[in-house]
Amino acid sequence: MKSLFNPETLLEITERINHLRPDSKALWGVMNPAQMLKHCQGPLEIATGRKNPPRMFIGRLLAPFMKAIYYNDKPWGKGIQTAPEFKTLGNYDFNEEKAKLLELVNEFSKGGEAKCSKNPNPFFGKLTPEQTALGQYKHLDHHLQQFGI
Repeated sequence: MKSLFNPETLLEITERINHLRPDSKALWGVMNPAQMLKHCQGPLEIATGRKNPPRMFIGRLLAPFMKAIYYNDKPWGKGIQTAPEFKTLGNYDFNEEKAKLLELVNEFSKGGEAKCSKNPNPFFGKLTPEQTALGQYKHLDHHLQQFGI
């Protein structure tokens, strides 16, 4: 599994994000490209410590059984449910959201383990910085694949 702490992985993700276009068509799901860019910012804001939402009750119950799904090698399925706070309905400026996402990806990656938030993940709870970096890559990869990138 690839980690966002790896410079080669950062370059790969950056190039893939830069290949996304405002008119790219989703292979599954309901988000348009600008909504996807906005959506991907939420988990990175948590990973960088910019946001610290409380633990979700359902996460406290299910996380022990599902935690590894976040960062293991197995791809996520198409159409998995997203937490309500990460749903991005509405209109967003593609270029603005792309710039914000690239800024967050770079901040997280270049900050490394030392800058990774120590706060618990709202669903999965306590994660190591490396588990967080693996999960962040997996999330970005999932949504870039959603748009064929």
